[in-house]
Amino acid sequence: MKKYRGYLLDLDGTMYAGTRLIEGAKEFIDYLANHNLPYLFVTNNASKTAEEVSDKLTGMGFVSSPDNVVTSAMATAMYIAEEKPRASVFVIGGSGIRTALEDEGLVLKDDEHVDYVVIGLDVDISYEKYAVACLAVRNGAKFISTNPDVSIPTERGFLPGNGALTSVVAVSTGVDPIFIGKPEQHIMNKAVELIGLPKEDLVMIGDLYMTDIMSGINSGIDTLHVQTGVTTYEAIMKEKYPPTYSVKNLLEVIDFYEGRDTDE
Repeated sequence: MKKYRGYLLDLDGTMYAGTRLIEGAKEFIDYLANHNLPYLFVTNNASKTAEEVSDKLTGMGFVSSPDNVVTSAMATAMYIAEEKPRASVFVIGGSGIRTALEDEGLVLKDDEHVDYVVIGLDVDISYEKYAVACLAVRNGAKFISTNPDVSIPTERGFLPGNGALTSVVAVSTGVDPIFIGKPEQHIMNKAVELIGLPKEDLVMIGDLYMTDIMSGINSGIDTLHVQTGVTTYEAIMKEKYPPTYSVKNLLEVIDFYEGRDTDE
């Protein structure tokens, strides 16, 4: 197993499961921090700000700051700001996406006469929000969605995710959105830019094949699958493009780095 100079990390299923710590996750972040190895938490969650994500992590005992967090909301805002500075946006979503867009100098409007429509997870979704979004897309607004996740794991079970919300506008207008979050390259390119290292020096660590592992594969970044979340080892090794590595948990990586385990 290769030692890397920088680490990109998923959250849910990799660092924690809801409010429960994943075995080995905190120890691994402590290892990276103690060895001055840079790391970023890369999440498709667009409903929370980087500060809110980091606060949850520190509250659970992780070494983190907002500078350690890249959300799909942040990547979406950067994407639009680079393409059209000061663009007008109609947004469906929570504080995370709204804050990210405003921080990039974009103008939020509540009508259908805008340059962009952006959809992030919105637990207060309404017919009127959908109506304005559809009208704006039909008027020519560019249609962007923070991530394609059709469901999200919660303590209640799997609930509708942002991809499911996005599909309503896509089906109604016949326009497919541009997705920014994992497994797309947009969010990964931003993470690479922010961590400041070449791709060959990075590894993407996560539990879910279709988002975490595919985000690394799509971006030309090595991948490390942890068997602590959704995708099992048996399932992931049947994929056409398996991860670079798969481990039971991140304690195995520490053991290898420390010379306590020589198996790859």
